[in-house]
Amino acid sequence: MRLLFIGDIVGRPGKHACSQIVPQLLRERQVDFVVANAENASDGSGLTPAMFAKLRHYGIDLCTMGDHIYRRREILPLLQSEERIIRPANFAPEAAGRELAILPARNGQRVAAISLLGRTYMNVRADCPFHAAERLLAAIPHDVRVIVVDVHAETTSEKLALGWYLDGRVTAVVGTHTHVQTADERVLPKGTAYITDLGMTGPHDSVLGRDKQAVIRSLVTGMPFPYTVARGGVRLQGVIVEVDDTTARALSIQRLDIPDPTWPTEGEDYRSEFESHDQD
Repeated sequence: MRLLFIGDIVGRPGKHACSQIVPQLLRERQVDFVVANAENASDGSGLTPAMFAKLRHYGIDLCTMGDHIYRRREILPLLQSEERIIRPANFAPEAAGRELAILPARNGQRVAAISLLGRTYMNVRADCPFHAAERLLAAIPHDVRVIVVDVHAETTSEKLALGWYLDGRVTAVVGTHTHVQTADERVLPKGTAYITDLGMTGPHDSVLGRDKQAVIRSLVTGMPFPYTVARGGVRLQGVIVEVDDTTARALSIQRLDIPDPTWPTEGEDYRSEFESHDQD
């Protein structure tokens, strides 16, 4: 069994990369189940019902979210009714959305998915992710053995701690949120695939997916500027995890960093553009 995890999808460039690359991976790598973090899919912040429908059409089976889950109010009814989007399980019980998904994969097995939000340096009120993980693991039926966890957190320490805490009890723990892919993918000793951050699916000629000139100008001047989604260097990042069908333990984890072959390139130099704007 092969699981594909896709790092934070950012704006239109990220959705375009999914439209081109995900179907190819499904065919060529015989992927059975696709999980993507989609909390930045709508112009860089939030998700809309129309965009969720597009991601499903591209082959994504489940969307995880994070601290930007409620940025688009029009998503609220869908969060209540749609089983293929999950919110962080350590939000308040009254928060809109489902905290657990159990869905069929293409090979017939069922996959359980949990999303957890970190608390360190995250400007969101959330309960303890460790206790939330325990509660959800107890709620998963015993015959559902493939369990995946998206840890949407800022610090590497919090993600690593959750990885070790869940080792041997889930199939994979993957980190999201920082938009920078880490090179620490591995299978932990008890059989859980782990990576601190999947990276970003979107424009990498940017600052975390945002227009680099605006970000630099804001940091240099100390003044606020609109952070629009960038356009250049579009790539899909994530991992493929191969799973033992009998034990549900991970056999391998492979990092992905794939350029979108059909997205137009952008070769402008940020320093010359910043200087020209400054002169205006």
